[in-house]
Amino acid sequence: MTDAQKAETVEAEEAAEEPLPSFTEQLADQLGGVRGLVESGIPVVVFVVANIIWALRPALAISVGSALAIGAWRLARKQPIRHAINGIFGIAIGAIIAWKTGSAKNFYLPGILISFAYGLALLGSVALRRPLVGWVWSLLVARGSNEWRGNPRLVRTFSWLTVVWALTYLAKTLVQALVFQHTGANDPATALGVLRLALGYPPYLLLIAMTVWAIRRVSASSPAPLPATAPEG
Repeated sequence: MTDAQKAETVEAEEAAEEPLPSFTEQLADQLGGVRGLVESGIPVVVFVVANIIWALRPALAISVGSALAIGAWRLARKQPIRHAINGIFGIAIGAIIAWKTGSAKNFYLPGILISFAYGLALLGSVALRRPLVGWVWSLLVARGSNEWRGNPRLVRTFSWLTVVWALTYLAKTLVQALVFQHTGANDPATALGVLRLALGYPPYLLLIAMTVWAIRRVSASSPAPLPATAPEG
């Protein structure tokens, strides 16, 4: 083995020994932290306010512009922009539909459909005995290990957690769909904007807290060692 190969082996072993960030830290990173939560809601707030003050098309332009500005600001400061890109994409699709139809409520249609798709996908994964929450946990925390599938208690935990996530998404879809249906084409759709914010990250954060608690509880009481998160603090 050459010196270069030995050095690579040592680096790989050191990397493997490094503790993973906690489940909470990794999920927070996926959400972009507090700043990510705030920034994701800015274009929606801007659209709601601008649409009340002005008209639909200026509001759409300002909302998309604010999403682009957030992405440009992050890029200029050499900060991760994947959350901003996701936000820009979601806002842009809604803006295009609303622009073409001339109806403000259609700005929120993609988000409603995405929530419905998430709910169905989550339920489908449980029916197939492949609960999606388990696979996400495996990717974020367990270095891609699927050992959890050999632990019946953990499989049951991931299954009921996935069902809870699914029902939450479907409930959000139902509430927003009912308001969407009763919102006129010429309505500024302020109620939909408020719902988009209220049913966005607040229930998401509660679900994450419940997921972390349930997985840690089962992992701590499991007779066999499970791939676990690094201790916090």
